[in-house]
Amino acid sequence: MNMRILGIETSCDETGIAVLDDELGLLSHELYSQVKLHADYGGVVPELASRDHIRKIVPLIKKALKDADTNAQQIDGIAYTQGPGLIGALLVGASVGRSLAFAWNVPAVGVHHMEGHLLAPMLDDPKPEFPFVALLVSGGHTMMVKVEGIGKYTVLGESVDDAAGEAFDKTAKMMGLDYPGGPLLAKMADKGTPGRFDFPRPMTAKPGLDFSFSGLKTAAANSIRSEKLDEQTKADIAYAFQEAVVDTLAIKCRRALKQTGLKRLVIAGGVSANTMLRMQLETMMKKINGKVYYPRLEFCTDNGAMIAYAGLQRLKAGQVESLSSKAKPRWSLDSLPAI
Repeated sequence: MNMRILGIETSCDETGIAVLDDELGLLSHELYSQVKLHADYGGVVPELASRDHIRKIVPLIKKALKDADTNAQQIDGIAYTQGPGLIGALLVGASVGRSLAFAWNVPAVGVHHMEGHLLAPMLDDPKPEFPFVALLVSGGHTMMVKVEGIGKYTVLGESVDDAAGEAFDKTAKMMGLDYPGGPLLAKMADKGTPGRFDFPRPMTAKPGLDFSFSGLKTAAANSIRSEKLDEQTKADIAYAFQEAVVDTLAIKCRRALKQTGLKRLVIAGGVSANTMLRMQLETMMKKINGKVYYPRLEFCTDNGAMIAYAGLQRLKAGQVESLSSKAKPRWSLDSLPAI
Protein backbone atom coordinates (compact mmCIF):
# COMPACT_ATOMS: atom_id res chain seq x y z
CA MET A 1 0.00 0.00 0.00
CA ASN A 2 1.32 3.44 -0.94
CA MET A 3 1.73 5.84 2.00
CA ARG A 4 2.28 9.58 2.32
CA ILE A 5 3.95 10.64 5.56
CA LEU A 6 4.41 13.92 7.40
CA GLY A 7 7.78 13.93 9.19
CA ILE A 8 8.55 16.19 12.18
CA GLU A 9 12.02 16.76 13.68
CA THR A 10 12.47 18.89 16.84
CA SER A 11 15.22 17.16 18.83
CA CYS A 12 17.50 20.17 19.34
CA ASP A 13 17.80 23.54 17.59
CA GLU A 14 16.30 22.87 14.15
CA THR A 15 12.64 22.54 13.24
CA GLY A 16 12.42 20.17 10.29
CA ILE A 17 9.21 19.23 8.48
CA ALA A 18 8.87 17.00 5.39
CA VAL A 19 6.24 15.27 3.28
CA LEU A 20 7.40 11.94 1.87
CA ASP A 21 5.48 9.72 -0.54
CA ASP A 22 6.36 6.03 -0.78
CA GLU A 23 6.13 6.07 -4.59
CA LEU A 24 6.77 9.70 -5.57
CA GLY A 25 9.60 10.30 -3.08
CA LEU A 26 10.24 13.51 -1.16
CA LEU A 27 7.54 16.06 -2.03
CA SER A 28 8.68 18.88 0.25
CA HIS A 29 10.95 19.64 3.17
CA GLU A 30 11.23 22.74 5.34
CA LEU A 31 14.00 23.53 7.80
CA TYR A 32 14.27 26.38 10.25
CA SER A 33 17.57 26.73 12.12
CA GLN A 34 17.78 28.52 15.47
CA VAL A 35 21.51 29.27 15.10
CA LYS A 36 21.09 33.06 15.38
CA LEU A 37 18.88 32.66 18.45
CA HIS A 38 21.55 30.70 20.38
CA ALA A 39 24.69 32.42 18.98
CA ASP A 40 24.81 35.04 21.77
CA TYR A 41 24.98 32.25 24.36
CA GLY A 42 27.67 30.18 22.62
CA GLY A 43 25.47 27.07 22.64
CA VAL A 44 21.90 25.80 22.65
CA VAL A 45 19.67 27.11 25.46
CA PRO A 46 17.04 24.36 25.91
CA GLU A 47 14.20 26.61 27.10
CA LEU A 48 14.67 29.04 24.19
CA ALA A 49 14.86 26.11 21.76
CA SER A 50 11.52 24.72 22.99
CA ARG A 51 9.78 28.09 22.71
CA ASP A 52 11.09 28.65 19.19
CA HIS A 53 9.89 25.20 18.06
CA ILE A 54 6.42 26.15 19.35
CA ARG A 55 6.49 29.36 17.30
CA LYS A 56 7.73 27.77 14.07
CA ILE A 57 6.27 24.27 13.89
CA VAL A 58 2.70 24.99 12.71
CA PRO A 59 3.66 27.55 10.00
CA LEU A 60 6.31 25.12 8.72
CA ILE A 61 3.82 22.22 8.60
CA LYS A 62 1.39 24.40 6.63
CA LYS A 63 4.14 25.43 4.19
CA ALA A 64 5.40 21.85 3.73
CA LEU A 65 1.85 20.62 2.97
CA LYS A 66 1.28 23.49 0.54
CA ASP A 67 4.60 22.92 -1.27
CA ALA A 68 3.80 19.19 -1.52
CA ASP A 69 0.34 20.04 -2.92
CA THR A 70 -1.08 17.87 -0.14
CA ASN A 71 -4.02 18.31 2.24
CA ALA A 72 -4.72 16.64 5.57
CA GLN A 73 -6.92 13.96 3.94
CA GLN A 74 -3.96 12.80 1.82
CA ILE A 75 -1.67 12.19 4.79
CA ASP A 76 -1.57 8.49 5.76
CA GLY A 77 0.64 8.76 8.82
CA ILE A 78 2.82 11.02 10.95
CA ALA A 79 6.39 10.40 12.12
CA TYR A 80 8.03 12.56 14.76
CA THR A 81 11.34 12.44 16.61
CA GLN A 82 10.71 10.77 19.95
CA GLY A 83 14.34 10.90 21.16
CA PRO A 84 17.13 11.22 22.01
CA GLY A 85 17.43 14.98 22.39
CA LEU A 86 16.37 17.91 24.57
CA ILE A 87 13.23 16.90 26.48
CA GLY A 88 11.38 20.22 25.95
CA ALA A 89 12.17 20.35 22.23
CA LEU A 90 11.16 16.70 21.76
CA LEU A 91 7.85 17.29 23.57
CA VAL A 92 6.89 20.02 21.07
CA GLY A 93 7.25 17.72 18.05
CA ALA A 94 5.78 14.69 19.84
CA SER A 95 2.68 16.53 21.12
CA VAL A 96 2.00 18.30 17.80
CA GLY A 97 2.63 15.13 15.77
CA ARG A 98 0.51 12.91 18.01
CA SER A 99 -2.30 15.50 18.21
CA LEU A 100 -2.45 15.91 14.41
CA ALA A 101 -2.53 12.15 13.98
CA PHE A 102 -5.48 11.96 16.38
CA ALA A 103 -7.29 14.85 14.67
CA TRP A 104 -6.69 13.44 11.17
CA ASN A 105 -7.40 9.85 12.28
CA VAL A 106 -4.09 8.46 10.99
CA PRO A 107 -1.39 6.40 12.75
CA ALA A 108 1.65 8.05 14.32
CA VAL A 109 5.07 6.66 15.14
CA GLY A 110 7.94 8.00 17.26
CA VAL A 111 11.30 7.79 15.49
CA HIS A 112 14.76 7.42 17.02
CA HIS A 113 16.76 10.48 15.94
CA MET A 114 19.92 8.46 15.21
CA GLU A 115 17.96 5.90 13.17
CA GLY A 116 16.81 8.86 11.09
CA HIS A 117 20.44 9.89 10.46
CA LEU A 118 21.47 6.29 9.80
CA LEU A 119 18.79 5.86 7.11
CA ALA A 120 19.18 9.36 5.58
CA PRO A 121 21.34 8.06 2.65
CA MET A 122 18.28 5.97 1.63
CA LEU A 123 16.58 9.20 0.50
CA ASP A 124 18.76 9.15 -2.65
CA ASP A 125 19.95 6.58 -5.17
CA PRO A 126 21.99 4.47 -5.15
CA LYS A 127 20.79 3.27 -1.75
CA PRO A 128 23.25 1.27 0.38
CA GLU A 129 22.29 -2.39 0.68
CA PHE A 130 22.21 -4.15 4.04
CA PRO A 131 24.41 -5.12 5.81
CA PHE A 132 26.77 -2.16 6.27
CA VAL A 133 28.81 -0.35 8.91
CA ALA A 134 27.53 3.12 9.83
CA LEU A 135 29.56 5.95 11.36
CA LEU A 136 27.16 8.43 12.96
CA VAL A 137 28.92 11.71 13.73
CA SER A 138 27.09 14.80 14.92
CA GLY A 139 27.19 17.49 17.59
CA GLY A 140 25.59 15.17 20.14
CA HIS A 141 26.66 11.68 19.10
CA THR A 142 29.60 9.71 17.73
CA MET A 143 28.97 6.00 17.26
CA MET A 144 29.91 3.06 15.06
CA VAL A 145 27.04 0.70 14.26
CA LYS A 146 26.74 -2.60 12.43
CA VAL A 147 23.47 -2.44 10.48
CA GLU A 148 21.91 -5.70 9.27
CA GLY A 149 18.47 -4.25 8.56
CA ILE A 150 16.05 -1.63 9.89
CA GLY A 151 16.07 -2.10 13.66
CA LYS A 152 18.84 -4.70 13.49
CA TYR A 153 21.58 -2.57 14.99
CA THR A 154 24.68 -3.52 16.96
CA VAL A 155 26.52 -0.55 18.47
CA LEU A 156 30.21 -1.41 18.01
CA GLY A 157 31.58 1.69 19.73
CA GLU A 158 30.66 5.20 20.84
CA SER A 159 32.19 8.29 22.39
CA VAL A 160 33.01 8.03 26.09
CA ASP A 161 33.02 11.84 26.42
CA ASP A 162 32.52 14.61 23.82
CA ALA A 163 31.01 13.79 20.45
CA ALA A 164 33.15 14.74 17.42
CA GLY A 165 30.90 17.66 16.46
CA GLU A 166 30.88 18.90 20.05
CA ALA A 167 34.70 18.83 20.13
CA PHE A 168 34.76 20.84 16.88
CA ASP A 169 32.36 23.44 18.33
CA LYS A 170 34.20 23.74 21.67
CA THR A 171 37.61 24.09 20.03
CA ALA A 172 36.21 26.73 17.67
CA LYS A 173 34.77 28.60 20.67
CA MET A 174 38.25 28.65 22.30
CA MET A 175 39.51 30.32 19.11
CA GLY A 176 36.84 32.99 19.37
CA LEU A 177 34.71 31.72 16.46
CA ASP A 178 30.95 32.22 16.49
CA TYR A 179 28.50 29.42 17.36
CA PRO A 180 28.18 26.87 15.85
CA GLY A 181 31.93 26.90 15.29
CA GLY A 182 32.50 23.46 13.77
CA PRO A 183 31.87 24.44 10.13
CA LEU A 184 33.79 27.74 10.66
CA LEU A 185 36.78 25.85 12.08
CA ALA A 186 36.70 23.46 9.09
CA LYS A 187 36.69 26.46 6.73
CA MET A 188 39.59 28.04 8.62
CA ALA A 189 41.52 24.74 8.36
CA ASP A 190 41.54 25.12 4.54
CA LYS A 191 44.15 27.89 5.00
CA GLY A 192 46.20 25.91 7.52
CA THR A 193 49.77 24.66 7.11
CA PRO A 194 50.04 20.85 7.39
CA GLY A 195 52.58 19.62 9.95
CA ARG A 196 53.08 22.74 12.05
CA PHE A 197 51.08 21.23 14.93
CA ASP A 198 50.63 17.55 15.71
CA PHE A 199 47.73 16.50 17.94
CA PRO A 200 47.01 13.01 19.34
CA ARG A 201 44.70 10.47 17.66
CA PRO A 202 42.85 9.42 20.85
CA MET A 203 42.12 5.74 21.62
CA THR A 204 43.61 4.52 18.33
CA ALA A 205 46.62 2.78 19.92
CA LYS A 206 44.42 0.46 21.99
CA PRO A 207 41.95 -2.06 20.52
CA GLY A 208 38.23 -1.40 20.38
CA LEU A 209 35.89 1.01 18.62
CA ASP A 210 35.05 3.55 21.32
CA PHE A 211 35.93 7.21 20.78
CA SER A 212 37.26 9.97 23.03
CA PHE A 213 37.81 13.57 21.95
CA SER A 214 38.32 15.39 25.26
CA GLY A 215 42.13 14.80 25.27
CA LEU A 216 42.39 16.12 21.73
CA LYS A 217 40.39 19.18 22.75
CA THR A 218 42.80 19.72 25.67
CA ALA A 219 45.83 19.45 23.33
CA ALA A 220 44.26 22.08 21.06
CA ALA A 221 43.47 24.29 24.10
CA ASN A 222 47.12 24.10 25.25
CA SER A 223 48.33 25.23 21.80
CA ILE A 224 45.76 28.05 21.72
CA ARG A 225 46.97 29.25 25.14
CA SER A 226 50.72 28.95 24.46
CA GLU A 227 50.88 30.39 20.93
CA LYS A 228 50.67 33.97 19.71
CA LEU A 229 47.32 33.70 17.96
CA ASP A 230 47.61 35.44 14.60
CA GLU A 231 45.26 34.33 11.79
CA GLN A 232 47.79 31.87 10.30
CA THR A 233 48.43 30.21 13.65
CA LYS A 234 44.69 29.83 14.19
CA ALA A 235 44.39 28.24 10.74
CA ASP A 236 47.32 25.90 11.47
CA ILE A 237 45.77 24.77 14.78
CA ALA A 238 42.42 24.28 13.03
CA TYR A 239 44.09 22.17 10.33
CA ALA A 240 45.89 19.96 12.89
CA PHE A 241 42.73 19.56 14.97
CA GLN A 242 40.55 18.64 11.99
CA GLU A 243 43.21 16.24 10.69
CA ALA A 244 43.39 14.49 14.07
CA VAL A 245 39.58 14.05 14.25
CA VAL A 246 39.39 12.80 10.65
CA ASP A 247 42.33 10.39 11.09
CA THR A 248 40.77 9.02 14.28
CA LEU A 249 37.38 8.46 12.62
CA ALA A 250 39.01 6.84 9.56
CA ILE A 251 41.15 4.49 11.70
CA LYS A 252 38.06 3.37 13.62
CA CYS A 253 36.06 2.88 10.39
CA ARG A 254 38.83 0.72 8.93
CA ARG A 255 38.93 -1.30 12.15
CA ALA A 256 35.12 -1.77 12.17
CA LEU A 257 35.06 -2.91 8.52
CA LYS A 258 37.84 -5.40 9.20
CA GLN A 259 36.10 -6.67 12.34
CA THR A 260 32.77 -7.20 10.57
CA GLY A 261 34.17 -8.26 7.19
CA LEU A 262 31.92 -5.71 5.45
CA LYS A 263 32.81 -3.47 2.48
CA ARG A 264 29.99 -0.94 2.69
CA LEU A 265 30.27 2.15 4.90
CA VAL A 266 27.56 4.73 5.61
CA ILE A 267 28.52 8.04 7.19
CA ALA A 268 25.78 10.35 8.46
CA GLY A 269 25.17 13.21 10.91
CA GLY A 270 26.33 16.82 10.76
CA VAL A 271 30.08 16.04 10.68
CA SER A 272 29.53 13.79 7.62
CA ALA A 273 29.43 17.04 5.60
CA ASN A 274 33.14 17.62 6.40
CA THR A 275 35.11 17.65 3.13
CA MET A 276 38.38 16.27 4.55
CA LEU A 277 36.51 13.37 6.18
CA ARG A 278 34.69 12.52 2.94
CA MET A 279 37.92 12.59 0.92
CA GLN A 280 39.81 10.40 3.37
CA LEU A 281 37.02 7.82 3.59
CA GLU A 282 36.62 7.75 -0.22
CA THR A 283 40.36 7.02 -0.57
CA MET A 284 40.24 4.38 2.16
CA MET A 285 37.23 2.56 0.67
CA LYS A 286 38.77 2.53 -2.83
CA LYS A 287 41.85 0.76 -1.42
CA ILE A 288 39.69 -2.10 -0.08
CA ASN A 289 37.33 -2.16 -3.09
CA GLY A 290 34.51 -0.97 -0.86
CA LYS A 291 31.97 1.83 -1.17
CA VAL A 292 31.06 4.74 1.07
CA TYR A 293 27.59 6.36 1.13
CA TYR A 294 26.45 9.64 2.65
CA PRO A 295 23.26 11.68 2.65
CA ARG A 296 23.23 14.72 0.36
CA LEU A 297 24.55 17.76 2.22
CA GLU A 298 21.15 19.20 3.14
CA PHE A 299 20.26 15.92 4.91
CA CYS A 300 23.50 15.63 6.92
CA THR A 301 22.22 17.94 9.66
CA ASP A 302 18.91 17.39 11.48
CA ASN A 303 15.95 17.41 9.09
CA GLY A 304 12.36 16.22 8.74
CA ALA A 305 13.00 14.12 5.61
CA MET A 306 15.10 11.53 7.46
CA ILE A 307 12.43 11.24 10.18
CA ALA A 308 9.73 10.82 7.53
CA TYR A 309 11.75 8.06 5.83
CA ALA A 310 12.46 6.12 9.04
CA GLY A 311 8.85 6.59 10.17
CA LEU A 312 7.50 5.41 6.81
CA GLN A 313 9.39 2.12 7.12
CA ARG A 314 8.08 1.53 10.63
CA LEU A 315 4.48 2.51 9.83
CA LYS A 316 4.52 0.17 6.82
CA ALA A 317 5.65 -2.60 9.16
CA GLY A 318 2.66 -1.91 11.41
CA GLN A 319 4.40 -0.08 14.24
CA VAL A 320 2.08 2.54 15.77
CA GLU A 321 2.41 4.80 18.80
CA SER A 322 -0.36 4.92 21.41
CA LEU A 323 -2.05 8.17 22.47
CA SER A 324 0.11 8.25 25.60
CA SER A 325 3.34 8.51 23.60
CA LYS A 326 6.33 9.84 25.57
CA ALA A 327 9.46 11.73 24.57
CA LYS A 328 12.70 9.85 25.30
CA PRO A 329 15.65 12.20 25.92
CA ARG A 330 17.87 9.10 26.41
CA TRP A 331 17.23 6.10 24.20
CA SER A 332 19.72 3.44 23.12
CA LEU A 333 19.77 2.68 19.38
CA ASP A 334 20.21 -1.06 19.80
CA SER A 335 16.99 -1.31 21.86
CA LEU A 336 14.83 -0.62 18.78
CA PRO A 337 12.61 -3.43 17.47
CA ALA A 338 13.60 -4.97 14.14
CA ILE A 339 11.17 -4.80 11.23
